[in-house]
Amino acid sequence: MVDNESRMEEENIIVLTDEEGNEHEFEVLDILEIDDNEYAILLPLEDNEEEEAIILRTGLDENGEEILYEIEDDDEWEMVAETWQKLVAAGDNGEAF
Repeated sequence: MVDNESRMEEENIIVLTDEEGNEHEFEVLDILEIDDNEYAILLPLEDNEEEEAIILRTGLDENGEEILYEIEDDDEWEMVAETWQKLVAAGDNGEAF
């Protein structure tokens, strides 16, 4: 029998491959929809003293598969970060970091 809690935790874990081919595991803290864009809030799972969440925009590649993009516009990144911080402060998602 599969432990539901373990299964739920596994479903919230994604593996991203960097430009050098190294794999990194992240916990998906939340998915936000802002101005018709969707953003993933991710927390690195590696042994790292700096447990700082990262924000990536979701989108579709040329094959229609979902991929994650770095946010290159500082204003867009700030908008998403501020929205996430307000949600955390309000306790809307039950997470705090």
